[in-house]
Amino acid sequence: MALKNTSFQLLSEIATNGNHGENSSYFDGWKAYESDPYHPTENPQGVIQMGLAENPLSLDLIQEWILKNPKGSICTPEGVKWFKYIANFQDYHGLPEFRNGLANYMSKVRGGRVRFDPDRIVMGGGTTGANELIMFCLANGGDAFLVPSPYYPAFARDLCWRTKARLIPVECYSINNFMVTREALEEAYNKAIDANINVKGLIITNPSNPLGTTMDKETLKSIVGFINEKNIHLVCDEIYAGTVFRGPRFVSVSEVMQELEHCNKDLIHIVYSLSKDLGIPGLRVGIVYSYNDEVVNQGRKMSSFGLVSTQTQFFVAALLSDDEFVERFLAESARRLAARYNHFTKELEKVNITCLPSNAGLFFWMNLRGLLKEKTFEGEMMLWHVIINEVKLNVSPGSAFNCSEPGWYRVCFANMDDETVEVALKRIRAFVGKETGKPVELKRWKSNLRLSFSSRRFDENVMSPHMLSPHSPMPHSPLVRAT
Repeated sequence: MALKNTSFQLLSEIATNGNHGENSSYFDGWKAYESDPYHPTENPQGVIQMGLAENPLSLDLIQEWILKNPKGSICTPEGVKWFKYIANFQDYHGLPEFRNGLANYMSKVRGGRVRFDPDRIVMGGGTTGANELIMFCLANGGDAFLVPSPYYPAFARDLCWRTKARLIPVECYSINNFMVTREALEEAYNKAIDANINVKGLIITNPSNPLGTTMDKETLKSIVGFINEKNIHLVCDEIYAGTVFRGPRFVSVSEVMQELEHCNKDLIHIVYSLSKDLGIPGLRVGIVYSYNDEVVNQGRKMSSFGLVSTQTQFFVAALLSDDEFVERFLAESARRLAARYNHFTKELEKVNITCLPSNAGLFFWMNLRGLLKEKTFEGEMMLWHVIINEVKLNVSPGSAFNCSEPGWYRVCFANMDDETVEVALKRIRAFVGKETGKPVELKRWKSNLRLSFSSRRFDENVMSPHMLSPHSPMPHSPLVRAT
């Protein structure tokens, strides 16, 4: 213990302040999976990972494209002539072909209804890097951003850990499918002002993580009107824009801006990546697209800490310049996501489990309120203990997403193969008693995992989800992949 304390004294406050956000049930589920991962033959009783928002369902299409287009890589005989140029390229703006390809792709994902200027694209190391970059540009330590709940648990890490900004939840409820209302925004804003907190902006995720829903045009217009009236920034996380698999169609804030007569564009910024749309999070392609010239200029300077490698830029530029492939990929990806979503949710309906109707994303918002022994967040965690330890499914409890109501759980459906889906469904059916007639008893649960199943939803200084703890000693921490 003394040695550990001495080691901590040698490190910085940021490195040791515990605000990275690992002590959360969201990440505890990852640890449970990492300690006992499911494998169909080597560990068939292990934990199935359903807390990971990854999208490998259509990666075979990209693999086929790579085989047919060897010029897209500098590591092939056909593309090696570009090696020297790519290996020495260091411009913070990024390869022109990369920015042009990305701007064109963003337009395609939004149905061609808006156009994007390649010169407004600022690179970030994945969405995490892009989120932190925009916060460094917009907020000082102690400044706050409103964020509608439920929201992505790792926002505390991405947006607050090193920037020392704060998050203030905007409470949303199931009575209207967790839609963001003007009244809720005003209430959260006024409470912050009364508490002498400087509100610098509002962050929205559209499509929503964890709800899997898209915002309608009127809601977006109301939000833009709100931030203009308050003269605060609007950061729109649109990283799931290309995962819409059924109607209603996706409406981007960029589309709404075109229709509003009075709109201060300097206040609006978009965070985007290819991690979800294309299913390539390991390539770390994230960007900030800002309508504010100063944010673009200053953000580009900061982007030197998280540039996309030029080898990746080269590959992405080639891939996205193939219009025929992009259109075919988006259509087929939507078809596969819809098929998986429909199969999963219909099977759940057979055992009387309902979900919030969704049309996008790689997950759904599952309603287990009827299974709670207590209609509280403590009851939610009791049920989650059983699901993670007895049923052996890593789903994420709503309290980790700062949900205002107990009993909701996020379930990721796109990160596993068909066979694993069926195993997961079989476990769920057994759990609710439709096959065995013997649902798991809460009193039978005995923890054999060193997990911190806290139900506390807020930390003491940022009014955000409880995600405060030192780093995990695990050699392959799930936090570096958390989505």
